[in-house]
Amino acid sequence: MAKLFYGMNVSLDGYVDHDGFAPDPVLFRHFIKQTRGLAGSLYGRRLYEIMRYWDEDHPEWTAAEHDFAAAWRSNPKWVVSRSLTSVGANAALVTGDVEAQIRRLKDEQDGEIEIGGPDLAQSLGELGLIDEYRLYLHPVVLGRGNPFFAAARPPLRLVASDVIGEGVIRLIYVPANRNEKHA
Repeated sequence: MAKLFYGMNVSLDGYVDHDGFAPDPVLFRHFIKQTRGLAGSLYGRRLYEIMRYWDEDHPEWTAAEHDFAAAWRSNPKWVVSRSLTSVGANAALVTGDVEAQIRRLKDEQDGEIEIGGPDLAQSLGELGLIDEYRLYLHPVVLGRGNPFFAAARPPLRLVASDVIGEGVIRLIYVPANRNEKHA
């Protein structure tokens, strides 16, 4: 059975914005390693369209960016959307009964599946499908943007924290009603 986690970079004031700040080289390497180890990624339409940037090589990329792109391309991706009619390579469209499809995906896969996008995470969290929340807290205040949590969540329990790179704190939470411990 797969573990679903929602993890994103977040500002001190709780916003996610890929244009507002970026990971330093140490954190980017962490994300490359994490992406290599994933069973796949589950995206909402908006974040999937942003991540499609990694589908094609760019001549100005660094070696690390090429490494991330290769890892991202090699992983299966599932895209939840009511408006898309097709998705790119190594991706499948999830429509219709999303809850049933994600539950089946979780049952059929092994390893970790990353959830990307606050709105999708909110929906899946409300269904009790998210096993873990990973906040990569950056020392930045944006004052605007999409919040990491799109709406209120039931209580969470901190299971781990660490510093990665230049001042980013990774906070790992599980729903408070779960008895599992972080591995």
